[in-house]
Amino acid sequence: MCGIIGYNGKGEALPVLVEGLKKMEYRGYDSSGVAVIDNNQIKVVRASGKIKALEDKLKNTPLKGSVGIAHTRWATHGAPTETNAHPHTSYDGKISIVHNGIIENYASLKAKLISEGIEFKSETDTEVVAHLIARYYNGDLKSAVLKALKQIEGTFGLGVVCSDEPNVLIGARRGSPLILGIGNEGDFYLASDVSAIINHTQKVVYLDDNDVVQIKDGGYSIVNMSSHEVQREVQDVEFDADAVAKGGFPHFMLKEIFEQPEVLRNTMRGRLLTAEGNAKLAGLDTNIKELRNINRIIITACGTSYYAGMVGEYMIEDLAGVPVEVEYASEFRYRNPIIKPGTLVIAISQSGETADTLAALREAQQKGATALAICNGVGSTIARTSDGGVYLHAGPEIGVASTKAFTSQVTVLAMIALLLGRQRRLSFETGADIVKDLLELPDLVTETLKLSDSIAEIAKTLCKANNFLYLGRHFCYPVAMEGALKLKEISYIHAEGYPAAEMKHGPIALIDENMPVVVIAPKDSLFDKIISNIREIKARGGKVIAVTTEDCHPLDEIADHIITVPKTRPMLMPILTCIPLQLLAYHIAVLRGNDVDQPRNLAKSVTVE
Repeated sequence: MCGIIGYNGKGEALPVLVEGLKKMEYRGYDSSGVAVIDNNQIKVVRASGKIKALEDKLKNTPLKGSVGIAHTRWATHGAPTETNAHPHTSYDGKISIVHNGIIENYASLKAKLISEGIEFKSETDTEVVAHLIARYYNGDLKSAVLKALKQIEGTFGLGVVCSDEPNVLIGARRGSPLILGIGNEGDFYLASDVSAIINHTQKVVYLDDNDVVQIKDGGYSIVNMSSHEVQREVQDVEFDADAVAKGGFPHFMLKEIFEQPEVLRNTMRGRLLTAEGNAKLAGLDTNIKELRNINRIIITACGTSYYAGMVGEYMIEDLAGVPVEVEYASEFRYRNPIIKPGTLVIAISQSGETADTLAALREAQQKGATALAICNGVGSTIARTSDGGVYLHAGPEIGVASTKAFTSQVTVLAMIALLLGRQRRLSFETGADIVKDLLELPDLVTETLKLSDSIAEIAKTLCKANNFLYLGRHFCYPVAMEGALKLKEISYIHAEGYPAAEMKHGPIALIDENMPVVVIAPKDSLFDKIISNIREIKARGGKVIAVTTEDCHPLDEIADHIITVPKTRPMLMPILTCIPLQLLAYHIAVLRGNDVDQPRNLAKSVTVE
């Protein structure tokens, strides 16, 4: 989940490296560091804390040179100290590396290296790799890296430099993302994420697992682990530098919340067929006949994507009549899932690099299932590994707490449900109505976003609470789960999401005057049921915040705060009702003085298990 960046070109490396770190700080921000080859010597500066601490140190230690690597860390092995910060340098001072991933056999490798007299300075798994490369180095850095990597088990995205070869930068990947950026006039970049280099180039190569790239003398070459040269396609990046800027908003998260109307338009653009009452998803075209014959769907994902999958479960079963199960990706691969012919697996991941989700997708393929992907990361590992899929086209999501990815994931799932439904039992008239309602969503989201100021006022009355309960039914039950997650992630308030009817089977014991309860209660077929649940809360002194639709007058008497969103068909209500919960979490976190975009202990792209 760390961010790495490297530069080899004609300019100064340091400004490029520091700028790239800032763009990737959402990937990890407990320590950082840079290494630059300066007069055939590797000079390293590291700092604990956020990148600002590194910048302050660099003011007193300027680094000159045109080849370098840098790293921003989310700690896995060892505390977030300066000693454990990357880059790590070999025992002889000639090799320096940055690493994203986990070396699973580092303990045995470390023990062997110690027995050979090598002294370790950090608690990290990464330092093993630096020493191992140095052990194999004999004048050819690429060869030494290849020999070292054959000893390594685990995942890695690596950037490597050597003082004896000051014009060489090596990158390697297995399981962790790594991108080669191709600039003008011999400038080349390595990065964990396109956002780090978008100011310099829009031409990139998405490296495959077990690729090793050498940048040298104004060119590059890529080999596999057998040292055979391979060719990779050069692609153009879809977005520009403005997409990764705050655009006048105080936080990326708020910007991304307000981007949702346009994001939904982009997600649906060209995919809805009004005249046919259907959806056309180009990424599924090669699987379209196979989709007619599936008899079971498994959706696998983590975190916010998991809750989007839960909404998708209700949608697909409702429209297509196909049984759907939603599984945590982290559990799916380890429980020996039963996958029979006719099973479709859909993996959902915003980044397309989520380690658990990628492993679940590969397990499904191993067992013979067709595995499709829903992801935002173009060229990501999950996108390239799957048998087909759908891109979100949501643009880069920088805020660690996901917002616009959730609504676009639910929208894609709605289109998949529509497509499957029209293949089976859904009439043209119903399909046409769903298409119409989907196309209206961006305007309805725009209306919902106008509630931000009033939700900020409600947040003032709630921001000192220590616990929250979120309740919803049917399509809005997953919204309750997602709302609770948003609050936990950025405000650090304990929150639980439950099906509303389950409240009385345990959680009701927690309710008192100090327990705010957020209830998602749109006017639908279950409205009277959820009113009964709210009365149960009020009878015990609970404070109720109701997210509802117009003309829900029974709530006037029993809810402490009412947030009213526009009305749409029940299956699409999660896209509207989740937005007040995003805003509530945001405003509470701001009032508590928290770092909204970089909440503690979290990182954006979870590329480790």
